[in-house]
This record gives sequence, C-alpha cells and structure tokens, in this order.
Amino acid sequence: MSFTGFLWVFAAAAVLVAGGLSYAASSQPDGLDATTRRGCTTVEVNGAEELHGECIARSAEEHRFAGSPLADYAIDGNSDLAGPAGVVGVGAAFAVLFAVIRTVRIGRSGSRFGGRRGDVAARSDAEPE
Repeated sequence: MSFTGFLWVFAAAAVLVAGGLSYAASSQPDGLDATTRRGCTTVEVNGAEELHGECIARSAEEHRFAGSPLADYAIDGNSDLAGPAGVVGVGAAFAVLFAVIRTVRIGRSGSRFGGRRGDVAARSDAEPE
C-alpha cells in the first residue's frame, strides 16, 4: 500500500472513530479542568455557574474561538451534534495534513507544477534546447 493510500485509510478510520465515539465522550470535567478547580466550589447563580474559593480556574478566560460554530465539541452549541462536529474536525485536520504533504512533495520534486526533477516539459523556466 502506498503512503497516500495509507493516509486515506487512516483518515477514513479517524472519521468513523470521531463520528461514533464522540457521543460516548464524558461531559464531566477532564483531569485538567478538575485540577484547575481544586480549592473552588461551583455554585449556580442565575442559571450560570460561578466558582467560589481559591483556584486557578477563577482567572481563566474564554479563548478567542469559544463563540465559533464548532467550539466545545458541538455545532453551534448543540451538544447532540458532537459526532458531526468530530467528523468536521478530523476532516479539517486531514485537509491540512494532505496540503502539507503535497507542498513537501512538490518542493522535493523541484517544480512548482508537480513535474519530476528534470522534466523539462513541466517547467516554465526551462530554456529550449
């Protein structure tokens, strides 16, 4: 199997895993969240959670992509769409991976046009013989 074929198979498997296992993900805080909340208690005030006490999490701020359509493993805040959000995320990651690999391969071939090294017909800067 070629390297590109392997990447396609791996991408398909990743999409299936992301789409299927996203629904099994826990909604409980992960280890990092639990660690940063040590020393605080979570209190619900006016329908929102507030942290009381002394902990690292009190100084945390939302990141700049918090309001984006795919933030928090959901689509537009709908956690029922975790599977499709996972598929979109994996698809975007593999699109970037394939673009980087293609760019590296073109750079190694010595041509901007995808020809092989020494392939005069594919190169616009080649002088006629």
